[in-house]
Amino acid sequence: MNPILIILIVLAIVVVYVIFLYNRFVTLRNRADEAWSDIDVQLKRRYDLIPNLVETVKGYATHEREAFENVTKARAQALSAEQSGNPAEMARAENMLSGTLKSLFAVAEAYPDLKANENFAKLQQELSDTENKIQAARRFYNSNVRDFNIAAESFPSNVIANMFKFTKREFFELEEGEEAARQPVKVDF
Repeated sequence: MNPILIILIVLAIVVVYVIFLYNRFVTLRNRADEAWSDIDVQLKRRYDLIPNLVETVKGYATHEREAFENVTKARAQALSAEQSGNPAEMARAENMLSGTLKSLFAVAEAYPDLKANENFAKLQQELSDTENKIQAARRFYNSNVRDFNIAAESFPSNVIANMFKFTKREFFELEEGEEAARQPVKVDF
């Protein structure tokens, strides 16, 4: 066989392989972006539900101002962090918001009439559903980021990743100190 033909065939195979890897990175990047937008949608839903929940609880527990202020402040910080687009910063803000919501629910537990209130029960259920959706979206995002990062670090695809500037992405993770936030909130009157 002609050596030039062999070189052309090998070169064609290399070009096709580079195109394949490039397209794979584009696909993985777009999946990660889509997964991030799913998180964003659920976080916005959560932000919209929180003021309604706070107002409902406020009507029953007017002297628990600190819990309401903390939730409102944490929501504002989470909204601010969202604009940064930094997953690590957003995760910190979201973790703080989750902790303050737990304290709000603990306040609600102290008021049996509030727990029986249909509006509160519906809002609490919607917020709980949203929290579950946020966790699912976070898992989906992190699995897409994992796949992208593996491809970006594995040979030979890492050569293509470096050539076309596909950089590793950050996971959306719970903080290490989150274990303390998982403990039940104690409300003492």
